[in-house]
Amino acid sequence: MPNESKRSYPWTTTVKDKQIVLRSMQPDDRDALMGFANSLPADDLLFLAVDITRPEALDQWVHSIDTGQIKTVLAEANGRLIGHGTLNHNALQWTRHLGEIVLLISPDFRGVGLGHLLANELFGIARQLGLQKIVARMAAEQRGALQVFERLGFRAEALLGDYVIDREGRTHDLIVMSYDVTGLTE
Repeated sequence: MPNESKRSYPWTTTVKDKQIVLRSMQPDDRDALMGFANSLPADDLLFLAVDITRPEALDQWVHSIDTGQIKTVLAEANGRLIGHGTLNHNALQWTRHLGEIVLLISPDFRGVGLGHLLANELFGIARQLGLQKIVARMAAEQRGALQVFERLGFRAEALLGDYVIDREGRTHDLIVMSYDVTGLTE
């Protein structure tokens, strides 16, 4: 069940016999996030809307955390960043009832429930912000990501042909999925 109450960070839990600390990202986590991004397989970063291996992208991310537009929950094991869940929300836009979710998990911590745990944290934050829906965007080729979001309760809403372009200049179809935070739709 998604987190219903206001969470106090940091907090510690156990996932598959591994102790995990979840905490809010702070501006001084910028370099750790860059190190995490650079440790991921290239395919994991291929379709991110923002190239988080670039310092200027992380500078913007930190600025967006400071302004409240982005909420990021970091996951650590043994003091090492192993994943993050990010909710992007802009209260000034006509889509102010929506948030966009991004989950990135270290390969050695996939399949143990960490993505589900981070998603539930973001669902709770979305409710606190009064959001109604969360959207996730991914390239159609990202079958693993599609399955993860389907298991979380997301449903496909749109397929946009040739909507994203990768680093090699090839276009790919984009799938938009959504999750009803309020629980009002079936």
